[in-house]
Amino acid sequence: MRSSTSKSKAMVLNRKKVKEEILPQVEEFKYLGVLFTSEGRMEQEIDRRIGAAPAAMRTLHRSVVVVVVAKLPIYRSSFLPSPMVMSFGVRSSAIREELTEEPLLLRVERSQMRWLGHLVRMPPGRLPGEVFRACPSGGRLLGRPRTRWRDYVSRLVWECLGIPPDELKK
Repeated sequence: MRSSTSKSKAMVLNRKKVKEEILPQVEEFKYLGVLFTSEGRMEQEIDRRIGAAPAAMRTLHRSVVVVVVAKLPIYRSSFLPSPMVMSFGVRSSAIREELTEEPLLLRVERSQMRWLGHLVRMPPGRLPGEVFRACPSGGRLLGRPRTRWRDYVSRLVWECLGIPPDELKK
């Protein structure tokens, strides 16, 4: 069914009153820190939150009252779990140097190497070890083959430790 917008109209049947005073009808309002719109969309709220995070971090970073020891837990809990783009003029490398924090990539690679160590030491029959050593059958999709976790970690072990990828297959 098609609706004609030139012939259609909307009507508010009941205006809300509080003590005989009519409440204004608005397109958007904030309640408990969340922005509600008349259309029920979340784009404005998401944009507002994305903009608020760097602003809060900028204020914290520029503050001379808050010491580095207090800034570090906030940085670790807020910005390391979800890598965000901080576009407020301070390079993330400068923040890491000031807080003596390692780059996120090194942290991820160290975690992957730790998990690989567990996989290599696992006794035969354990499901994670079996999945790591398995060679799936079947055809591949067209295009460049996807990088498997195993291939990435094998290359990482070769670069960092000098262990050839063939030794991981055993």
